[in-house]
Amino acid sequence: MDERIRRMLAVGKEHYESGDFPRAEEVLSQIVEENRGFADIHNMLGVIYHAQSKFSQAEECFEEALSINPQYTEAALNLSVTYNDLGKYAEARKIYSNAMSRSKSEPRSLDPFAKGKIANMHANLGSAYHGIGFFDEAVREYNNALELCPTFVDIRTKLGNVLRDKGAYDEAIDEFTKVKKTNPNYSQARVHLGITYYSVKRWEDALKEWEDVLEMEPDNKSCKLYMQLVRQELEREGETETETETETEGEREEP
Repeated sequence: MDERIRRMLAVGKEHYESGDFPRAEEVLSQIVEENRGFADIHNMLGVIYHAQSKFSQAEECFEEALSINPQYTEAALNLSVTYNDLGKYAEARKIYSNAMSRSKSEPRSLDPFAKGKIANMHANLGSAYHGIGFFDEAVREYNNALELCPTFVDIRTKLGNVLRDKGAYDEAIDEFTKVKKTNPNYSQARVHLGITYYSVKRWEDALKEWEDVLEMEPDNKSCKLYMQLVRQELEREGETETETETETEGEREEP
């Protein structure tokens, strides 16, 4: 590689890593016109085109990267994602399976783009399983997604929902609590944590979660409705306790 190409590559990667895709595309495309032998440049261009929803161009770039380096795991996963976007599901599964079998020893080596897209594919499958009542399968797919992207709070919240629906309340509470610690302002997890507390009759804990949500979102109608339900339960419990105390006192007064 001559010095001029080396400098251009350094500039192109700098723009790419900083998220300045238009300038990165300009520089990297120029390099490819002069020398098509750089697999990583084709992969970066593929990511750029994919971000622009130019899926066919992204497909060509990822395929070119793999033709140069058939062991390029990141390019393979990026291609799998792109095939999926293009409706080429069989090809996507095949590429994904091959890539994952090569990368089992280093699953965290994938680039953020690949990990995020693959995680969302697992999450979509998890949602499909959840929708038809296949809870164990849904849990498996959500866990697969979270292995790739453990900070995706929306996916962890969905996992919590499945666990609650299958009756694993303590596990569900653990997942919602993890989300709460990661992002206290993610209201959906707080709402569902409250619902889970409600399911196990932890009324005060449920109220606390929904009250916190209403501080962030005063117009959250769901929380207001749920809080009314809890207060009704507390009133019933109070009435039952009063009736029990009255009956006990009556028994004591009998001769």
